[in-house]
Amino acid sequence: MESVTVVLALLLSVLVSGALGRLVPLPLPLIQIAIGVALALGPLPSTALDPEIFFLVFLPPLLFLDGWRIPKRDLFRNGRTVLALALGLVALTVLGIGMLIHAMIPGIPLAVAFALAAVLSPTDPIAVSSVAAQAPVPRRLMHILEGEALLNDATGLVCLRFAIAAALTGTFSLSEAATTFVWLALGGLGIGAATTFLLMGAQDLLRRRTGEDPGLQILFSLLTPFGAYLAAEHVHASGILAAVAAGIAMTYVEIQGRSLGTTRVRRTAVWDTVALAANGSIFVLLGEQLPEVLGHAVKQADVQGAGWLVAWVLAITAGLMAIRFAWVWVSLYFVLVKAHRRGERREGLTWRLVAATTLAGVKGAITLAGILTLPLTLKDGTPFPARDLAILLAMGVILTSLLLASTVLPPLLRGLRLPADSSHDAEEDSARAAARHDAVTAIEALQHRLVEEQEDASVAVEAGARAMDRYEGLEAPTAVSREGGGRARQLAVTEKRLRLAGIEAERQALYRLRRSRAIDDVVLRQLVREVDLVEARLLAWNPAGRDLPTPRS
Repeated sequence: MESVTVVLALLLSVLVSGALGRLVPLPLPLIQIAIGVALALGPLPSTALDPEIFFLVFLPPLLFLDGWRIPKRDLFRNGRTVLALALGLVALTVLGIGMLIHAMIPGIPLAVAFALAAVLSPTDPIAVSSVAAQAPVPRRLMHILEGEALLNDATGLVCLRFAIAAALTGTFSLSEAATTFVWLALGGLGIGAATTFLLMGAQDLLRRRTGEDPGLQILFSLLTPFGAYLAAEHVHASGILAAVAAGIAMTYVEIQGRSLGTTRVRRTAVWDTVALAANGSIFVLLGEQLPEVLGHAVKQADVQGAGWLVAWVLAITAGLMAIRFAWVWVSLYFVLVKAHRRGERREGLTWRLVAATTLAGVKGAITLAGILTLPLTLKDGTPFPARDLAILLAMGVILTSLLLASTVLPPLLRGLRLPADSSHDAEEDSARAAARHDAVTAIEALQHRLVEEQEDASVAVEAGARAMDRYEGLEAPTAVSREGGGRARQLAVTEKRLRLAGIEAERQALYRLRRSRAIDDVVLRQLVREVDLVEARLLAWNPAGRDLPTPRS
C-alpha cells in the first residue's frame, strides 16, 4: 500500500507543479524539486529506491521518445557537431572532471569519481526548454542540443557502467573495455532497431487480420522501449542504446503511414502524458531524496558544516562549464567555417553564442536517474563507497546548472543567431501544394466513379464540389438541409466519403515526401497532425442532417 501511496503522491506532485509552473516565473524542474523536499519533510511515507527498478521504469520511455521525435535530417546535417559534443566532450568530461573530483575529495575513490563525472556529462533538453521559455533557443542550436542530449545520454551512461564495474571489481582493462564497448554499442543499437521492426511488424499483421484497435496500437508503442531495453540487457548489450535505437527506428516505421489518424492523435496524447509524468516524477524524487541524502553525505564528507559541500558543487560546476566552453568554441568554429565554404552568410563566432551553448548544457533527469543507480553495496556486502556523497554532489550540480541557466541563459539567447538552415516555410508550402494536388486528384477519381455508379449523378457532382472547397479555399455551405429526404442524406454521405478520400491522399503524399527526404520530421508531424484532426472531426460527423465541418483552406 505504501508503494501505491508514493506513486499517487508523485503523480499529484507533477500535477500541482504543472499548475504552479504557469503562475510562478521559475523553471518547472526547480518547482518540482521544491515539492519533493516538501514531501520528504511531510507525513507521507517515503521508500528507498531500487536502482535497477528506477533505471528500468524511467529511462527507456524517455530515451525512446527522444529518439522517436528528434528531427532526423537535422540530426544528420549537424552530425559532426553532435558527435563532437556527444562523444568527444563526454570522454573529456569523464576524464577531466573525474580527476578533479578525486583530487578535491580524496574520500571518493577514483572509479566512483569517474562514475560521478559520467552521469554529469549528459544534458537534458527538457530542462533547457523550460529555462529558455522566455527567450526561444535558435532552431538550429536547439537541434544541435537535442542531438547531443540524445547521444550523450547513451554514451555517458555507458561510461557510468564501466566506472561502476571498476569500482566493484577494483580493476580496469582498457582492451577489455574497448571490446565490451563495441559490443554494448553495436549490440544495443541492433537489438533496439530489430525490436521496433519486429513488434511493429506483429502489430501490422494483427491490424490486417482483425482491424485497427487504437488501444492495442498504443500499447504496442508503450511496450516497445521496455522490450528493447530488456532484450539488450539480457545479452549484456546496452539497454540504453537499444531504447534510443528503438525510438529512431520508430520514425521509419511511422512514415510508412499505415496507422489511422485517430490512433496517432490518441498515441501522441498518451506519450505526451507519459513524458510529463516520467520527467516530473524524476525531479520530484530528486527533491524527496535530498534531505536524507544530505545528512548521510555530510557524515561521509568528514567535514564540518555544509560549506565544503557547497564549494565542491561550485568547483565541479565551474569545471564542467570550462570544459564545455572550450569544446563548444572549437566545435562551433568548424560549423561556421563549413557554412561559409558552402556560400552561406557567415555569422561571427561570438562569446555570447558559445556561452549560451555552454549554459544550455543543463543537467537534469538523466543525470539523476544515472546517479541513483549506483549500487547500494559492493560484491562483498560492504556499503558502496561515498554513494550518498556522490548523489548529493550530482543533485547540487543539477540545481546549480538550472539556476544559472534560468537567470543567465534568457538574456544571452535574445537576438542570438546561427547560420540558417533551409527554410521550413518553403518546405511546408511545397508540401501543402503537393498534398493538395494529390487530394484533388483522388477526389476527382472517386467522383467520376460515383457518377457512373449512382442513379442520380448530380449528387456526386454536388458532393464533389463541396469536398473540393477545402483545397480551393472556398466557403462551403455550413449545413445540409434537413428537407429533401433521401437525396439530402445521400449527398451528405457522398460528401463525407469524398472528403475522407481527399484527406487520405493528402496524408500519403506527405509520407511520400518524407520518405524521399523532401521534407523533414518537423514539417511532416505538423501537417499530418492537421490532417488527422480534420479526419477525426469528419469521422465524428453524422451526415444525417448534421452540419458539415468547416472547410480549411
